[in-house]
Amino acid sequence: MPLGFGPGSPATPNPRLRELKEAVRSLLDLDEDTAVVIRQLTCTEPSCPPLETVVAVLPMDGPPRRWTLHQPAEQITENDLKAALLTTAPEGARPA
Repeated sequence: MPLGFGPGSPATPNPRLRELKEAVRSLLDLDEDTAVVIRQLTCTEPSCPPLETVVAVLPMDGPPRRWTLHQPAEQITENDLKAALLTTAPEGARPA
């Protein structure tokens, strides 16, 4: 279940998700045609925390990439994001 909205009004997007989206775009040097989707999801597996954050990058002319950070968006630091995006292969990536 997506939890991409902040406290208060249910129609108010979470500003932290917007910040993470901008950071992903900057870290990966993405163009404006590439979609970046950040979602906070409830994790149902026994070994993971209650909330996890999924980052998806959807380029117009390439395969989609996805990373899962096993923590709520509010707890993700710039270093966490760098470590996930720059040192971890995206989920579903195929070896070159």
